[in-house]
Amino acid sequence: MGQAISVRLDNEATRALRALEAAGISRSEAIRAALIESARRLRRRSELAAEVAALDADESDRAEMLAVAGLMESLRAAR
Repeated sequence: MGQAISVRLDNEATRALRALEAAGISRSEAIRAALIESARRLRRRSELAAEVAALDADESDRAEMLAVAGLMESLRAAR
């Protein structure tokens, strides 16, 4: 059996929970899904930040990006 918790909902959260319940989702399932999705978004944000930092530190990638941007600009100007 899972762990029981208690939460205090503000007006916005209460409205959201009522909408989910009206769609046939139980309170427990709605709260579980929200917690899991929130944790997934936090992990994804952290992963994206690490990827951005790695790309920013990759000098060869930055040089390639500038070369491609230069090529694109030259093609645009040639029209």
